[in-house]
Amino acid sequence: MLFPLRFCLRGGIGWLLGLLGLALAARPVLGQNAPPERPKVTRILFLLDASGSMMAPWEGKPRWEVAKRLLARMADSLNAYPNLELGLRVYGHQHPNAEQNCEDSRLEVPFAPKNAAAIKAKLKVLKAQGNTPITYSLQQSAKDFPSDKTSRNVLLLITDGVESCKGDPCATSLELQRKRIFLKPFVIGIGAEKDFGRSLECLGRYYNAAEVKTFRTVLNDVIAQTLAKTTVAVNLTDEAGRPVESNVNMTFVNNVTGQPEYNYVHYRDAKGQADVVDIDALQSYDLIINTTPAVRQPNLTIRAGKANVLNFKTPQGTLALQPPASTPNPYGATVQAVVRPAGSGATCLALGFGARQKLLAGSYDVELLTLPRITERVVVRQGQTTTVSYPAPGTLNITSDLKGFGSIYRLNDDESQTWVYNLPEASSRLNLALQPGAYRLVFRTNTSQGSKFTDVRNFTIRPAQTSSVAIFGR
Repeated sequence: MLFPLRFCLRGGIGWLLGLLGLALAARPVLGQNAPPERPKVTRILFLLDASGSMMAPWEGKPRWEVAKRLLARMADSLNAYPNLELGLRVYGHQHPNAEQNCEDSRLEVPFAPKNAAAIKAKLKVLKAQGNTPITYSLQQSAKDFPSDKTSRNVLLLITDGVESCKGDPCATSLELQRKRIFLKPFVIGIGAEKDFGRSLECLGRYYNAAEVKTFRTVLNDVIAQTLAKTTVAVNLTDEAGRPVESNVNMTFVNNVTGQPEYNYVHYRDAKGQADVVDIDALQSYDLIINTTPAVRQPNLTIRAGKANVLNFKTPQGTLALQPPASTPNPYGATVQAVVRPAGSGATCLALGFGARQKLLAGSYDVELLTLPRITERVVVRQGQTTTVSYPAPGTLNITSDLKGFGSIYRLNDDESQTWVYNLPEASSRLNLALQPGAYRLVFRTNTSQGSKFTDVRNFTIRPAQTSSVAIFGR
């Protein structure tokens, strides 16, 4: 169960700048002997719509003028921060709409530290007039970000319209995310009706800014989410919700790329508090808690800029495999058990006898690879040990040294027989560990001239005893 803290925006730019200062000054916790880690560079590419529709009035002024003014103010407010670079790509500004140019997109201000002045100067001379080639602009933006695998690449699309060049911006965005060109983009639809954003939601995180005031708030919110520090604490609880479990690997899997982004071994301190870890909230995750079997939470909800606390029920008990008190054990140390969730054909794990294994509380089918195999249904309970054993085996001793074809069957209470073992064709002589019970040996030598020469012998296996059987060729 998940209990995220609510993410709120307060106090406008002043509050935002204070928050960003704290976030960018933060450093990850390193091991005692680990070398200092260089802080990641965050790069924000503003992808600005300059199509002709941006000249439409918006609360008394053209949308274009409002968007330029607020974007310039945002660039100015971010200019002094370390490890932050901004870039500006614009589309629809070089050709009039009548030309329907679907490649009208250009990187106007490349990434650089403290380049707010260049962005503001460029915004002053651009005009909105053309088409809306969103897909082409996304494709071109892949070339805008420097080749730096350690950076956080963020794209912020500001638009008042949808794709007008028959492209597929959603598929393109997903492809670029999978290639790690940029993280999940932000999309701000300005001056838009309610239904406008439905075609853009698949691009990334969509915000509807129908009013100028909302646009200003959303722009601040997006920047705060991009740069604010986000932490996650995971409580692994028992059935009663008490956070008692720990020491389990947790994998945060990027559910766009399918790759693991973070691997942490869960830790609780002496007071029972779960460790707090840093997570990049601009990616979307599936959380895999690697208990046995694993617990998976798809589409993990993480609030950017907040101290998130996530709770998951992972009660565990212990399965102990105990060999019988038989010395020597005719099986030796070779017996294993296959463990499956009750009623499932999927193997959870295989263990040798003498092993102990933590499992999620629940019912399991445990198949013991004795001869014959034994299957038991067991219940593993929180904080308890469930022990599984098997009866002390006996030994079948076949004294004959013949070449031929034979099998051993278990005789059931209803007088039916169940196959257990095939004798080796090279020689019938062997010593074989078997569980106690009644058996039948069926054998024919390879020199026999017919099925009627099959030799059938019944015998009994008793715990820790040897039963000798002689077979004859005819």
